[in-house]
Amino acid sequence: MPDPAPPTLHLVKLCVGTDTVDDLAHWQSGRSAERLAAGLDPRPRHVTRMWPRQADELLRGGSLYWVIRGVIRVRQRIAALEPVTGEDGIRRCAIVFEPALIPTLPRPRRAFQGWRYFAAADAPPDIGAAPGDDPGLPPGLREALTKFGVLGG
Repeated sequence: MPDPAPPTLHLVKLCVGTDTVDDLAHWQSGRSAERLAAGLDPRPRHVTRMWPRQADELLRGGSLYWVIRGVIRVRQRIAALEPVTGEDGIRRCAIVFEPALIPTLPRPRRAFQGWRYFAAADAPPDIGAAPGDDPGLPPGLREALTKFGVLGG
C-alpha cells in the first residue's frame, strides 16, 4: 500500500512595512496593477532567497500567514512557487499567492527573520470558522476575546 500523502504545510512571515491588513491589500493591488500593465502574471508574490524544501506540502493547499504588528491577522493561499533570477544573477523563489486575503483569528507571534514552516494544526482558524466567532465582531473586540481565551485562536 502506498504511503499516505504528507500533510499540508503553511508558512508564516512578518509583513514588514504595513500596519493593517488594508495596507497589505493596497500594496499588493498596486503591485498587481504594475505587473498586469507590463503583461506579467498579476497575482501577488513574495520573492525570497531560499527555496522551500517542503514545496510539495506547501502546494497541497498551504497558505502564508502574515504577521502584522506582532499578530497573525490574515492568510493567503499559496498558488505556486516559481524560480526567478535577481538582478545580481542569483536564483530565488517567488511565492505566488491567490489574491484573496483571508482574515484569521488574531494570534500573537514574536518577531523572527525570513519565513517559517507552520503546521496546519498550529494555524489560527479563519474568522467565522471558530466556535462562537461572529464574523461581524469588531476587530478590537475579537482580539480581546481571543487573548482571554473566549475565542479559539
